[in-house]
Amino acid sequence: MFPLEEITNNTCSGFRDKHPHTILYNILSGRESGYLNRKLNHCATEHNCHCEQRRTVCLKDPKATCQVASSVLVKTICFVRSLPSFSQLSSGDQSSLLRHCWVPLFVLGLAQEKIVFEVTDVPNSSILRQILLGPRLPEQEAEQPTLAEVHKLRACLHLLWNLDLSPKEYAYLKGVLLFNPAVQGLSALSFVEALQQEAKRALEEVIQLLHPEDTDRFSHILLAAYTIQTVGYSLVTELFFKPVIGNTNMLHLLTKMLFVQ
Repeated sequence: MFPLEEITNNTCSGFRDKHPHTILYNILSGRESGYLNRKLNHCATEHNCHCEQRRTVCLKDPKATCQVASSVLVKTICFVRSLPSFSQLSSGDQSSLLRHCWVPLFVLGLAQEKIVFEVTDVPNSSILRQILLGPRLPEQEAEQPTLAEVHKLRACLHLLWNLDLSPKEYAYLKGVLLFNPAVQGLSALSFVEALQQEAKRALEEVIQLLHPEDTDRFSHILLAAYTIQTVGYSLVTELFFKPVIGNTNMLHLLTKMLFVQ
């Protein structure tokens, strides 16, 4: 079992110089789900046109935004690598957990760093380009980020910002998301499950210490974390990293970052 302090003292020795699914919560009661739906609906009220939601978009300032996103990703991998309990797992289990949790951890990083970004419509292909290269394939169109997906991501960020999490709450919540026993094929399933339960207990304890009067805060934080896991892998990859890495496989890149010496 890992000590509770390790998850907040993540100094990431040896990595900084290199520069390089879903958790099922038992607390999903009708009352709490209603709270969540009200929050999400409030964030999306001004963007309810179906045609508008299907518009494909890209970053308005890709150079600056991708640089910030890359920094958040490095900090995310640094946090994961710094946990002794994570290092005790086999390389296979480490890779599996990272593949399934890096997107929600990255979104938590965006929220913690208070990152804001703007998008714009994807320019339409010229007629000459369509004649020479042909129309885009349906699967290519599907990969392009849509305005609806961006609104969903922003709604998740606003949920977290409204909760105004402390650094320790962010750290323990990352532990809850990282040590996910629902990931298939884990060789140390019971150990991962125990780590998640301890992270939850640590989160609840720090909440009771910082917000003793807010009896619903723990469930609201976990519900916000649940929504984070609905953010699509393709959205995050295409929007924040494709302009930089091109056709490089994102999972291969993450694995190299995780195991770099």
